Amino acid sequence: MGAHPPTMNAGRATGDPGGGPGGDRSPDGLKAGLKNRHLSMIAIGGVIGAGLFVGSGAGIAAAGPGILISYALTGLLVVLVMRMLGEMAAASPTSGSFSAYADRALGRWAGFTIGWLYWFFWSVVLAVEATAAASILTGWVPAVPQWAWALLVMIVLTGTNLISVGSFGEFEFWFAGIKVVAIVVFIVIGALAIFGLPPGDHAVGMANLTGHGGFLPNGPGAILSGMLLVVFSFMGSEIVTLAASESPNPVQAVRKAVNSVIWRIALFYIGSITVIVTLLPWDDPALDKSPYVAVLKSLDIPAAGTVMDVVVLTAVLSCLNSGLYTASRMAFSLGERGDAPKSFARVNKGGVPATAIWASVAFGFVATIFSYTSKDTVFEFLLNSSGAVALFVWLVICFSQLRMRKVIERDMPERLTVRMWLYPYLTYATIALILFVVGYMFYNPDGRKQMVLSVVAAVVVLAVGLVLDRRRRAAGGAAQAAADGGDGGPAGHGDVRKDSLTRS
Repeated sequence: MGAHPPTMNAGRATGDPGGGPGGDRSPDGLKAGLKNRHLSMIAIGGVIGAGLFVGSGAGIAAAGPGILISYALTGLLVVLVMRMLGEMAAASPTSGSFSAYADRALGRWAGFTIGWLYWFFWSVVLAVEATAAASILTGWVPAVPQWAWALLVMIVLTGTNLISVGSFGEFEFWFAGIKVVAIVVFIVIGALAIFGLPPGDHAVGMANLTGHGGFLPNGPGAILSGMLLVVFSFMGSEIVTLAASESPNPVQAVRKAVNSVIWRIALFYIGSITVIVTLLPWDDPALDKSPYVAVLKSLDIPAAGTVMDVVVLTAVLSCLNSGLYTASRMAFSLGERGDAPKSFARVNKGGVPATAIWASVAFGFVATIFSYTSKDTVFEFLLNSSGAVALFVWLVICFSQLRMRKVIERDMPERLTVRMWLYPYLTYATIALILFVVGYMFYNPDGRKQMVLSVVAAVVVLAVGLVLDRRRRAAGGAAQAAADGGDGGPAGHGDVRKDSLTRS
């Protein structure tokens, strides 16, 4: 596919704290209003979704204590993918993240396709989280209709995103903080109970891990089934690489986030799930609804259900808040690259892409309406057709890194401040593992429908991208050829994308 002018500023890409003229704006016009504490919490909170608190019960039911292996394997996959993404993001931070890198490394078709699929995924997530939040709030205040609560939370969080990126960061800081504190307290209480200290009555030891059919009561194959159930709960780890471009020092932010992803996954996912399957038998019916509530109730923690409702509501609002931010920034990047309406790339006085935000929330609100009016038809289709996007994103990151690494080493080795381990062998191994999971989803009856519909959605978006790009190239072929043969873009611009990239 034809190249098009890059958008990153060379000084910014190397981590220039000033961010270019004005000091508080990134070269693409977004305001660099996220503080280091905001990014730290976005990085930590990005891997803690509502699915961990509620959806983990399905994984435990499928794999028993062996779900720990499922989480470990999926966590390893995320660590490797984040390392690759961090390598590219540290070299060239941008609001488009992996979509922009795919555009440069693989072709415009790749950036267009994965960018719109990612936007679609998070726009659907807005509806899921708004509905979940409304369900909890209606339980507390039943006099207010559920649809009204859904509308209210979307209005409030849309407002925080429209005001400034700093207000988004502040909300996310406190949302993520509550989630982190809740899980840490849960792990501490659980660990004490495991060893027979208060609030537990006696040490449970490893009885629940080895009893009730053993560590793998449903056989080794259940580990893969468990992976299918937990893999999508890790979506969100990559948000910090999008947000980093709106911080004073994006390279440092990316480096810290990538280096901390191992302990974040180990603590929040594997640590808390270990507590659950150790304290309660995996086949306890109480785990079906909310494993965390079940554990706290088993330890006679007062008001356990209400406490976890507050935590889950916080996790839902956090996901809604960050989902709207993520969708809008991807739409902004697509608009900036000419792959979406130009209005998406405009920022308001607060330095935020208002049109991109409104477009994302509008789609999310329509999807929310479908969640009430057509839950088993249209809304189910939206969920299934966006369900495997995480795997597509990870694959694109892997293939992009294979090409980008060569170009960075050749043209700008000073920007290679984060390196993928054992390149390229570990990258190939990661690709193989992702393709294995994709293949298993086609094989597994529970995952087949989701994978088929997601592939159909991807093919449709890809076809649209190819048609648009062909028309664009036909209309401006001479001008594009001149640009490709010139200095790589307008004066004053420069980033990882070089003319040599298309030939590597």
